[in-house]
Amino acid sequence: MHVNKLTSLALAALAVCGAQSASAQSAQLIAAAKAEGQLTVIALARSWCGYGPIIDAFKAKYGIKVNELNPDAGSGDEIEAIKANKDNKGPQAPDTIDVGLSFGPSAKAAGLLQPYKVSTWASIPDSAKDPEGYWVGDYYGVLAFQVNSDMVKPPQDWADLQKPEYKNAVALAGDPRASNQAIQGVYAAGLSISGGDTSKAAAAGLKFFADLNKAGNFVPVIGKAASLAQGTTPIIISWDYNALADRDKLAGNPKVDVVVPKTGVVAGVYVQAISAYAPHPNAAKLWMEYLYSDEGQQGLLNGYCHPIRFNDMVAKNKFSKASLDKLPPAAGYAKALFPTLDQQGAAKEVITKQWDAVVGAAVK
Repeated sequence: MHVNKLTSLALAALAVCGAQSASAQSAQLIAAAKAEGQLTVIALARSWCGYGPIIDAFKAKYGIKVNELNPDAGSGDEIEAIKANKDNKGPQAPDTIDVGLSFGPSAKAAGLLQPYKVSTWASIPDSAKDPEGYWVGDYYGVLAFQVNSDMVKPPQDWADLQKPEYKNAVALAGDPRASNQAIQGVYAAGLSISGGDTSKAAAAGLKFFADLNKAGNFVPVIGKAASLAQGTTPIIISWDYNALADRDKLAGNPKVDVVVPKTGVVAGVYVQAISAYAPHPNAAKLWMEYLYSDEGQQGLLNGYCHPIRFNDMVAKNKFSKASLDKLPPAAGYAKALFPTLDQQGAAKEVITKQWDAVVGAAVK
């Protein structure tokens, strides 16, 4: 266990004194975090899940500098950043990571994480957290089609993407050899094509993209709002929250439609964790406390993500009505598949290792 003395003492006090010591623990943690003076995060694009405003609110609330490393990194890149900076206490060493669900257990097994349980731990579903506190789900969304509808007619399902009208049109929002978002996009396509067979989804997804590439419909670049607007990638497969945020950012120029496919609806949980080698461990813990507070979870919802405490906060009427009203209709979410850890791990293994051989398109 990598729990430091400060946290151990605070937890002991909490056990003895109940709620009163919780605020004392918070005061101690805030003081320790401020003494460190900085937090280093990685792969938190400011348009992703409303992280820009969340980071700014954290800085304003606590007066702690936030070093934002490699905003466009994939989950695999984040893990490599921890490994590469084990002995580095400088600005390239991440304190916290935000990765796809399957990367949490593997990083724990590799000894790359340290445990910490936030004060709202009990309100987080057991299925979305490590029982020892090494990683914890933060938010989820579903894979959707982000479409420049000034250029192309929005597809309604995965099979539509194979049509000739979508030549040079379809892109992933990451490199499927490293990005969880892209890996899950391949898996979702395969789930649709295989008729919902989770055991065949990864292989079917690779074949789907191989066929898409051979037909000239796949564009091997990482799709972003700029490439969508320019028409380089008029269809991007991305998490719904990223697509909706881009739609807001582009403000009708071009017109953007966000379509949840009819089949192969895959939900993805992302998790937070603290590096075992974090240069600023107390700032990292304070960041976690903020993210899982009512305020932090509201910030994620403002960015179109479903916070992990969503059901608990809805039941307690904690979210603003305006933010709930901006979410897409719930019908598409009702049929979403939440792949298990084993399913995600198996799919990641197949997709990351066989993409080059089966699809043969280097996404850059």
